[in-house]
Amino acid sequence: MTKKERTVIKNADLVISMDDTRRVISCCDIVISQGEIQKVEKNTHLTGIDEIIDASGCVVTPGLINTHHHLFQSMTKAVPGGQNALLFGWLKTLYPIWSRFGPDEIRVSTILGLSELALSGCTMSSDHLYLFPNGATLDDTIHAAHEVGLRFYPTRGSMSIGESLGGLPPDNLVEKEHDIINDCIRVIDKFNDVTPASMIRIGLAPCSPFSVTRDLMKDTALLARDKGVTLHTHLAENEEDIAYSLEKFGCRPGQYAEDLGWTGKDVWHAHCVKLDTKEINLFASSRTGVSHCPCSNCRLGSGIAPIRDMLRNGVSVGLGVDGSASNDNGSLISEARQAMLLQRVKNGADSMSAMDALELATRGGADILGRPECGRIQVGARGDLAIWDISGIESAGSWDPASLLLAGPKKVKHLIVEGRIIVCDGNLVTVNVAETLAEVKRLIKNLQSH
Repeated sequence: MTKKERTVIKNADLVISMDDTRRVISCCDIVISQGEIQKVEKNTHLTGIDEIIDASGCVVTPGLINTHHHLFQSMTKAVPGGQNALLFGWLKTLYPIWSRFGPDEIRVSTILGLSELALSGCTMSSDHLYLFPNGATLDDTIHAAHEVGLRFYPTRGSMSIGESLGGLPPDNLVEKEHDIINDCIRVIDKFNDVTPASMIRIGLAPCSPFSVTRDLMKDTALLARDKGVTLHTHLAENEEDIAYSLEKFGCRPGQYAEDLGWTGKDVWHAHCVKLDTKEINLFASSRTGVSHCPCSNCRLGSGIAPIRDMLRNGVSVGLGVDGSASNDNGSLISEARQAMLLQRVKNGADSMSAMDALELATRGGADILGRPECGRIQVGARGDLAIWDISGIESAGSWDPASLLLAGPKKVKHLIVEGRIIVCDGNLVTVNVAETLAEVKRLIKNLQSH
């Protein structure tokens, strides 16, 4: 559907605003004009409305924001051999499969992954594409995101240390460092849009300290700051990660990141499961962000990230579903529930509320991505909304629909991005799902035949 000039969401049972005062408003209307939220109030009376959405029996939240993903992995869910492996063994199982990907696999995987996210209430997603086999480029993911209609924050990843140089990835998946830098410049100049209504922002993202050189990490940071874009990578994901850092660099990952210029408000790191107190304080003082990926951390046995301690010390935290090969799922609303449950397992029942977890999935993610105009429902914010039906059996009996949201509907009823309807009555309207699934089936069959 095309973006309407003026849309009103009427009669919402509850609006969970995530605004600066964290209002939860009953019987509320929301007016979106030219992609921007114009009014949040009760009993709106307006003329000249192009679209009216009845939100009776629904909770409205800001669109959820995914801060870490590898969308190319969406066609490698539940691969035998990687199901019960730790991080490094899991990667070694999957690298040979990914090396057979090309532009079609990258494009279709991205459509599949973003479609799954949209149905779980996500309106903006980052992506970390760090391999470019057989002519694939970051452009393939950007064109796919345009088809689905979500805001997109692709990060141009990279790997430069192959097995022959002591790295983890096979040599056919790494690139020469001057080629990496040149392509980073190309995609920034071609795609990066810094306007408030931007649908595309670019970040730079060497894969991890164990797959790129110190020089590439430094050069990437210098380039990002010269171009005014953000930085992203994996850090301190598990004990193997810590041991590698101590052996190769003589310090813990947080110190290594600081030494290379990889801390600051323009940086966010994925996972950070094993950050210690000193590293947490470093991230807080430098305003470095963290993308928390609880389901992937459970799936790979990495541990429980110290999110409560991070938040108490002032670290900015968002949520990420991570790649489907290490999650088996791409539901951001489920990720928020998992985040809440894990902090309670570790720290007690009062350590994270449902609203705390929902904040990570909305304004928390927007803040670490540098998009303060997203992730909240307030006048002047972008018109990105998730509308959840709470009239079904899974929500029946609830005394507090806002708190039950994380355990209620797993599929959004309506999804609006920049005033444009992406999901209507639980169905994607921007993507032909049947055609996409047929393409997925064909491509997987081809991958399995080699």
